[in-house]
Amino acid sequence: MQTSMMTSKTEESPLAVIQTTECAAQYADTNLIYNVLVSTGGVGVRDFSLTLLDSNNHCSVKTLVNKPVYGGFSKEISVEITGTKELGDIALVKIEQDNCQWFCMHIKVKTPSGKCFEFPCYRWIDKNEVLVREGSARLPQDETEFLKKRRQEELESRKEIFRWIQRRPGFPQSIEPTLNKLPLDVQFDEEKQSEFTKNTYEVFVKLDLGRYKDSFQSWKDFADLEKIFTNYETKNTLLENVIQDWNTDYMFGYQFLNGCNPVMIRKCMKLPDKFPVTHEMVKGSLQRGLTLQDEIKKGNIYIADYEILAGLPANKAKNTQYYLTAPICLLYNNRVNQIVPIAIQLSQTPGEKSPIFLPDDNEYDWMLAKMWVKSSDFNVHQLVTHLLKTHLISEVFEVAMYRQLSAAHPVYKLLIPHVRFTMAINAEARIKLISDDGFFGKSSSVSGNGIDQLMERATKTLTLKSLCFPETIKARGMENAPKYYYRDDGMMIWKAIHCFVSDVVEIYYAGDEKVQKDVEIQGFVKNVSFGLLDSKGEKFPQSLNTRAELTEYLTAVIFNASAQHAAVNFGQFEWDAWIPNSPSTMRKPPPIKKGEVDLKYFMESLPDRDSSSGALGTTWALSRFQKNERYLGMYPDMRFTEPAVKEAIKKFHKKLNEVTDSIKRRNEGLTMEYCYLSPNKIPNSVAI
Repeated sequence: MQTSMMTSKTEESPLAVIQTTECAAQYADTNLIYNVLVSTGGVGVRDFSLTLLDSNNHCSVKTLVNKPVYGGFSKEISVEITGTKELGDIALVKIEQDNCQWFCMHIKVKTPSGKCFEFPCYRWIDKNEVLVREGSARLPQDETEFLKKRRQEELESRKEIFRWIQRRPGFPQSIEPTLNKLPLDVQFDEEKQSEFTKNTYEVFVKLDLGRYKDSFQSWKDFADLEKIFTNYETKNTLLENVIQDWNTDYMFGYQFLNGCNPVMIRKCMKLPDKFPVTHEMVKGSLQRGLTLQDEIKKGNIYIADYEILAGLPANKAKNTQYYLTAPICLLYNNRVNQIVPIAIQLSQTPGEKSPIFLPDDNEYDWMLAKMWVKSSDFNVHQLVTHLLKTHLISEVFEVAMYRQLSAAHPVYKLLIPHVRFTMAINAEARIKLISDDGFFGKSSSVSGNGIDQLMERATKTLTLKSLCFPETIKARGMENAPKYYYRDDGMMIWKAIHCFVSDVVEIYYAGDEKVQKDVEIQGFVKNVSFGLLDSKGEKFPQSLNTRAELTEYLTAVIFNASAQHAAVNFGQFEWDAWIPNSPSTMRKPPPIKKGEVDLKYFMESLPDRDSSSGALGTTWALSRFQKNERYLGMYPDMRFTEPAVKEAIKKFHKKLNEVTDSIKRRNEGLTMEYCYLSPNKIPNSVAI
């Protein structure tokens, strides 16, 4: 077998050595040159070899790239591959190596005739042989037989790596490997890991939370609570507004619209029998001279029902019994378009021991009733709205994507920026948040067994429609609720994403028949259904038949991973840091009579100092943006090479900029800005 020796063209390593080895009999001489540029992360690269293959499995000579005698490889490695017969269009670059790990960003190939091919990679080279596909996205039915076989091999290999497991009863399926055994391609990179660790500990320094560790004392009063922020500047922040106004009915009601959990409120079409509020009870709160029933008919009455918590076992931690209940709250749109509470029942069962609390009750009765609602809201928000409906479902989509979609598939290229770091952050959460030793195990009202039951209940409510933003707003009757900025901004983001996805779908799918014949996309949606414990396809489709269906499906995936997660995640510290506004647990049982609550009982109901510091540290860490955050529509790892898609991305950017400007203008007239769904504050994926 012939070999030839030549010098590499690496910028910093002129003495790197390349060997070329004959691949097929046609290479007798070397007079044609393929110029190859390999872009790497610059770390860990050792000797490797390259082979070019066309779509019919004709290949170049195998070219060995040796580490320079002095120093190492630069980030850009130039290689010449020689041959006597020009290949067809280059479809694959084969990288072979021995026992090392390095990151390949992309490869560019220029043929002897001057044609250029791009090979986006953006993955770790951690196997003895890796095939990098040319960047043009293709549907599986449009491939040559050789490339179809390669796609099948690629997916079979991935299925061995991305294995399903149901870790806890009631939870959706997730990836089987644990945190330290995750595939390199889904782990945090060095920068992300460093920032995540830093943010976890930074708040303990800023707020000096160490002074409260293992302190199980109650807070004396609200002034004592404010001492937490002695070393933290709250002036001119939303947190300052919360500390000042948390106990007002307006601030309480506002959070149902634009706080951390803006998905619990719905229009009340009829009072449920289990919540026997009468007109006489609330007439003092109604401002239009109408009866309660007339206000309901006019669409001015709203309800938040925490029935999902009913009967769950409460937690016991640190030798302290915590308490949990399932309250119902009635809210009213008053004459100045403020949503305010007018009645609260602290259980699902009316009766003598479950009084309905009202705004004109004793000050501490009403204050404590509202705080019980906020504590229940905290637990539903963290475990259902946030963990399940953004983190865990995004992981299901990600695992199914890796198992069913080739890297050459346009939907793989479309989705992968929107699942970046999701498996890694979820693996962290399973250890630091929902394990027995995690934050929820120690400082939440819901026991470990209760979390499993809650997840089972919530997962059963998941449907594809429940992930489609316009449908969720309509289902809750919230189309016309006043000052509902979450809805207003969410609709703009949904439309922008939907338009972008539609543009991409139409580029690759000439008609509905293309969708129907795409075996990979059909496998993907079926696998998602399996991951969400819906193997019969009763709530999530197991096939897609039209471009419109595919567009809506993918829009839901991207929206929930980006916008919905941003809406329910990044306000956590601002809304939850003031402990009475969102207590993670309650240490006293809910009152069963009126007139027996005083400030001492109120303060003893709140989380102790240790639990409070844990809540502050957790919400701080989860509310931080990464220094080099990739916000919605930012795709620095460009996997698409076609001009039409790049134009669609530019159009997407333009629309997102318009939405950002619109939100900014709106916020200029608000006392409390709503920024969580401004595109420049929405990361692409669930990564924190």
